[in-house]
Amino acid sequence: MTIQLSDHFTYKKLLRYVFPSILMMIFTSLYCIVDGFFVSNFVGKSAFAAINLMMPILMGVSTIGFMLGTGGSAIVSKTLGEKEPENANKYFSMITYAAIILGSFLSVVGFAFAEPIARSFGADGELLLNSVIYVRILFVFTPTYMLQVMFQSFFVVAEKPHYSLRITLFAGIANMILDYVFIVLFNWGIAGAAFATGIGYCIGAGVPIFYFARKHNSSELKLCKTRFYGKIFLKTCTNGSSEMVSNLSSSIVGILYNLQLMKYAGEDAVAAYGILMYAGFIFIAIYRGYSMGSSPIVSFHQGAKNYTELKNMFKKGLSLMILGGLLFVTIAEIFARPLVAIFANYDAKLFEMTVHSARICLISFLFAGINIWGSGFFTSLNNGLVSALISFLRTLVFQIATILILPLIFGLDGIWVAMVAADILASVVTLAFLLKLRKKYNY
Repeated sequence: MTIQLSDHFTYKKLLRYVFPSILMMIFTSLYCIVDGFFVSNFVGKSAFAAINLMMPILMGVSTIGFMLGTGGSAIVSKTLGEKEPENANKYFSMITYAAIILGSFLSVVGFAFAEPIARSFGADGELLLNSVIYVRILFVFTPTYMLQVMFQSFFVVAEKPHYSLRITLFAGIANMILDYVFIVLFNWGIAGAAFATGIGYCIGAGVPIFYFARKHNSSELKLCKTRFYGKIFLKTCTNGSSEMVSNLSSSIVGILYNLQLMKYAGEDAVAAYGILMYAGFIFIAIYRGYSMGSSPIVSFHQGAKNYTELKNMFKKGLSLMILGGLLFVTIAEIFARPLVAIFANYDAKLFEMTVHSARICLISFLFAGINIWGSGFFTSLNNGLVSALISFLRTLVFQIATILILPLIFGLDGIWVAMVAADILASVVTLAFLLKLRKKYNY
């Protein structure tokens, strides 16, 4: 049975609708995880540390894709709710072409400055060489990564989340197979991991372009001739700024974590942090996938002025985030050792360090879901300012404050505690905004 944005959503129907987005985000996260697994086990600890050292830069560059996808999908979905499909397609097309142009520019700049960036992070010798090779190759694929991320949001607007899931599954499986071929069989080392990931990005971007470019595709969204709509583009950027701020801040904070870890414990701590991020990617992907999948529903009913359904989506979203947080922390605590063993079973010191840190920092998942969903909820209501403020405080201000202060008190453990403290502080802000603005938006 086809589920439409205009439907009333029970828990069962809501979970069915957002499930493809959740699974899609999980498989997108697997790009990094699979790279890390093969590099850690078949190339070495130095190459593995190089991936973790440079990943914040690559994620930071891709934030424009998140911004255009989330901000643009809210505008396009609202326009569809207002019964203006022609304008919705023009806005969608303009945003897509803008992503290609901006991605190409960032690709050139990133490739040119790869070595100075790696040196500024303290990389030298083998770590520097591996870092430059990995980041330069992936900078070439920046436009495709941005488009892949952006189209994930627009497939939900097009009421075809399962299409995006299939494409992401195909791209993810291709990445896994090519990791094995390039790293294990061809012995290309860290370059093989980068090329495997980049080819996965090409699949994730190329197939949607072909689909939306067809005049007779099965959705309401189609790429068409358009022009530059300055106000709409600005609204897209401001409305999606929360997701950009969130991802960009995460990149900045990731750099800061790496610098602090290099200072307190060296290369092993950077590798341990990378393993924790891989474990966290899955849980965060579930939160982001739910937010991405449910956001167009909220935007549509806001445009249609169906406040009963807005209240329904608010209550269900908050309840699911609380229950999900309890479940994820329980899973993380029980399976900490086997999860870490996937990446660090070959090094006893690294293994014990990572398990110890995991039992501390993964508690943050109790609160992270509320913050991610809350920020996305305000984006879907076209309140980019509040959404951006929540993300800015959670992923930058609170993180930087705790990562700089707590290690002075607790040493290395203070770095792991910082993750938990930042999410607790952010959840207070998120709940305060949800309570304050409930009458304004009638949820």
